[in-house]
Amino acid sequence: MERAEILKRVIGILTEAQDIRLALEAGQDVGAPAAGNGVATLLLNEMLPSIRVPADASPQQVAAHVSRALGPALHTMVSGFSLAFTSLAIAHDSGRTDVSSIEVLQELALEVEAGMYDEGPP
Repeated sequence: MERAEILKRVIGILTEAQDIRLALEAGQDVGAPAAGNGVATLLLNEMLPSIRVPADASPQQVAAHVSRALGPALHTMVSGFSLAFTSLAIAHDSGRTDVSSIEVLQELALEVEAGMYDEGPP
């Protein structure tokens, strides 16, 4: 999965969390996701690559294989959460009251779509 797609999914997870928080504050029943199949779980599953390990692999080989397979995706996910946090923190610390956190995340998603954050590992 490309870096921009992972970043957009991270933003989607945070936006969903904010939507749920706002709904709860408004007294709406958001319900529990059935069997962990919430949007966040689905997006996380999409971001992580499938891993196939030979049946005869040693524990060390399994660990190395999993690390190689998950490393780049996890790095990009952490970068995405850090980027989103930084964007929200900048808006907060600068005293911006004209935008909501969801609007900050939407703007970040548009920047990602425009290719502003294409540098870095996928």
